[in-house]
Amino acid sequence: MTTYDSSSRMGVGSLPAPPFWICVLLGLVMIGAGILVLGDIMLVTLISTVFIGWVAIIAGAFEVIHAFWTKGWGGFVWQVLLGILYMAFGIVLVGQPVASALILTYILGMVLLISGFVRILLGISHWRQAGWIMLLSGIFGVLAGLVILTGFPMTGLWVLGFVLGVDLISHGIGWLAYAWLPTTRTASSA
Repeated sequence: MTTYDSSSRMGVGSLPAPPFWICVLLGLVMIGAGILVLGDIMLVTLISTVFIGWVAIIAGAFEVIHAFWTKGWGGFVWQVLLGILYMAFGIVLVGQPVASALILTYILGMVLLISGFVRILLGISHWRQAGWIMLLSGIFGVLAGLVILTGFPMTGLWVLGFVLGVDLISHGIGWLAYAWLPTTRTASSA
């Protein structure tokens, strides 16, 4: 039986590695899910938009309820207004998923473009501290933002689903790579 001392903190690096088969299974499931998502990216884009809408509605409702539970804490009006704003945003997303997907994609394109420019500037200003990595990341962000924005509004119907599919596949590949790391197998089998 293992006992844990509650006075010491355990870092992530000291946690045991998951078993090999779990890493492989998770990797394969993620890759399979990514392939399914890429099979119909327009449908996944709409489903993602509706899901984000429902999450916003639920979060907004909890924000309003929380405002009434903690009335004495201050900021009651701001909490209620924020909750109503979340719910209104969610209702728009759920009620108009196609238009909402376009809006979310446009915002994603703008965020990628702006954050890419910021990362380029950071990479240049920190060139001696491996700034080239940040510069490459910024160039990728700017290019991704430009691809989304120059193809808008057509990109709005496929970008969110495509990004989700690619993310799932890369996540799965990451888990498979982790499973086959020599240090992981010896650590998890011990």
